[in-house]
Amino acid sequence: MIETVTALDDLRARIGAWKRAGLRVGFVPTMGNLHAGHHSLVRLARERADRVVASVFVNPTQFGPNEDFARYPRTPEADAAGLDAAGCDLLWLPSVETMYPYGAAATVQVRVPGVTGVLEGAHRPGHFDGVATVVARLFNHVQPDVAVFGRKDYQQLAVIRYLVRDLAFPVELVAGETLREPDGLAMSSRNQYLSADERPVAAALQRALQEMRAAIVAGTPRAQVEAAARAELEAAGFEVDYAVVRTPGLEEPAADARGPRVALAAARLGRTRLIDNLEFDVG
Repeated sequence: MIETVTALDDLRARIGAWKRAGLRVGFVPTMGNLHAGHHSLVRLARERADRVVASVFVNPTQFGPNEDFARYPRTPEADAAGLDAAGCDLLWLPSVETMYPYGAAATVQVRVPGVTGVLEGAHRPGHFDGVATVVARLFNHVQPDVAVFGRKDYQQLAVIRYLVRDLAFPVELVAGETLREPDGLAMSSRNQYLSADERPVAAALQRALQEMRAAIVAGTPRAQVEAAARAELEAAGFEVDYAVVRTPGLEEPAADARGPRVALAAARLGRTRLIDNLEFDVG
């Protein structure tokens, strides 16, 4: 049966006892409203660790002034039940006051340079500062041996990899695969915001990424591929922030270069902003 802890001293006592017993601790940080994709990350952590901690914290510092912090769904009881079924041992459920003792506006901030300035970072200024800040704090709280993050948030994963290496966190990072609905839509807590009419249209985001991959592999110039993807999504009813092909480091690949690539897209359908990506190789 999963145990829920809300006080930092209690969290550290539980984890300290595990570590004194020689147990390896896995960690899955979340913002709650959990679905099967999150549960798969817990199961992956369980494969790499003896005990698994998951956190649920809706982090105010990663939401912009016009974003959905207030309406982000909070479902703590359902989250605990799902985590329990997935094999999680401990749910860390901190308050804002625990996470930010001086208040969110007066907190010490962690900023990752470079990789945060493009794509999501360009469209959501300050977002990744909030992500890096809260992840650093959660790593300090839990002190995990291994931490699992999903590949759906591709740029976030890149930011956290930079953070871990630069600050020398003794944490092994593991990337979990994106779980999808039968029509290809990536599972996300924000999918519930889609209306009945918007929901079938949303799957066009993943289809556009697949078409981008096919075109790049076939040798179509990248600028042409990106413009076609944007036009296709706009025709389907999306307001597109970006639809691009990048290197794994999120740089623009040189023309005719070979190697691993990732197609990334972010677009708004009605009130709901969706992101997705597709990794592939140009051989």
